[in-house]
Amino acid sequence: MNSNIEIKAVVRNWDRAIKRARELSDGPVELIEQEDTFFNVSKGRLKMRKFFDGSGELIYYERPDTSDPCASLYNIFRTQDADELTKTLAMSLGVRGVVKKKRHLFLAGRTRIHLDEVEGLVGSYLELEVVLREDEGPEGGTAEAQRLMAELGIKPEDLIDKAYIDLLDERPL
Repeated sequence: MNSNIEIKAVVRNWDRAIKRARELSDGPVELIEQEDTFFNVSKGRLKMRKFFDGSGELIYYERPDTSDPCASLYNIFRTQDADELTKTLAMSLGVRGVVKKKRHLFLAGRTRIHLDEVEGLVGSYLELEVVLREDEGPEGGTAEAQRLMAELGIKPEDLIDKAYIDLLDERPL
């Protein structure tokens, strides 16, 4: 499986976060509207990420629920027919929930900086994904994540230890 080092944090100042991400980025921001359908699985998380053109990515990942920078193992399967694959998986596994978000994607070297607005959640969020080479341990990626956290002004109290689907599940009814 592929691996990266990840963190997720609450964004306290959206304008400052966008400005800093733009300064760190190797190119222009990419705006992406995503719909992630999560399925019931006994291990890890499985989601179908649907894009506006009907294509999608089936993503399986394992990541500990911790606020510290940590390794995430993942595998991605790309499809041109996200709806049909979602339908098949929903019938066989059941749907846990759906996460809809507007994502501002910045690339800074091997790191993906995501600034997200998630439907149903108050506030904005930031994710860092430092992609590791196949032969690389987590130390270099963790150091890079910590450096970028400092440059983006992310404080330890801003870090969160859950996926968006978990945060949505925890909302009061």
